[in-house]
Amino acid sequence: MQKLIAAIAGRLVIVVPYLWLFFFFLVPFFIVLKISMSEVAMAIPAYRPVFDLAQGLAANFEKLKQLSLDNYRWLLDDALYFKAYVSSISIAAVSTVLTLLVGYPLAYGMARAPSTLRPTLLMLVILPFWTSFLIRVYAWIGILKPEGLLNQFLMWAHVIDTPLTILNTNTAVFIGIVYSYLPFMVLPIYSSLDKMDYSLIEAAQDLGCPPLTAFWKITAPLSIPGVIAGCFLVFIPAVGEFVIPDLLGGSQTLMIGKTLWSEFFSNRDWPVSSAVAVVLLVILVVPIVLFQRAQARAQESGR
Repeated sequence: MQKLIAAIAGRLVIVVPYLWLFFFFLVPFFIVLKISMSEVAMAIPAYRPVFDLAQGLAANFEKLKQLSLDNYRWLLDDALYFKAYVSSISIAAVSTVLTLLVGYPLAYGMARAPSTLRPTLLMLVILPFWTSFLIRVYAWIGILKPEGLLNQFLMWAHVIDTPLTILNTNTAVFIGIVYSYLPFMVLPIYSSLDKMDYSLIEAAQDLGCPPLTAFWKITAPLSIPGVIAGCFLVFIPAVGEFVIPDLLGGSQTLMIGKTLWSEFFSNRDWPVSSAVAVVLLVILVVPIVLFQRAQARAQESGR
């Protein structure tokens, strides 16, 4: 009896994650995919569905022949969407690199700090999450605007004579993304570095290896899993970010999140906005899946 219960529990442990992915990823994805293949309409909701389960399977099977990819062709014909995708990926990539440059030293310092201080340092990294994300972004407006705290401090220190124009530029977007997503970079890297056996560093130094060389040959390779996880956790949400470019970047910053919001709420074109979301998901998911498969093959060949 106990073996049966253990077997059922083992099966449930495997099934629960798949159920989670099915209901909270696949089902919403297929709903959005369905809307992207529909026609825009002046109604509530603002589209005319191609499929309707109430009509039965036979009627829906006939409608498979009438599927239209006009919304996806529209994305290819209008250069605005291509520019928005390219701009979003480039801004997210630069922000990820900047976040890595800031987050790695923080994570390394936390991992090398005395064990009594690590919980406090970890709490300080997580502490910004206790405040609303929107409030934290609005706070940067007060810091970066021409009469804000940053310009006042720089002018008081006689570093500049006239206020800098930072707000409503890509620089402000980079600052906002790095600040907002920094914990997502620090925590995975800290987890990798915290598990590392530092006796390897001591052994390398005893053999005459300089500290910097020991870092690049031992610490850096062992922290790669945390770096990869942190980069994914920052890059993926940064590509579809809406709040930060809208509040800090202004009208000149072109990102796919703002474009999607405009299509959905301003133009009320649900099918096109859904097509934008589906293409964005494919752009993000396919490279990640290919990367994970390549990593799995590399690990198998290493064995």
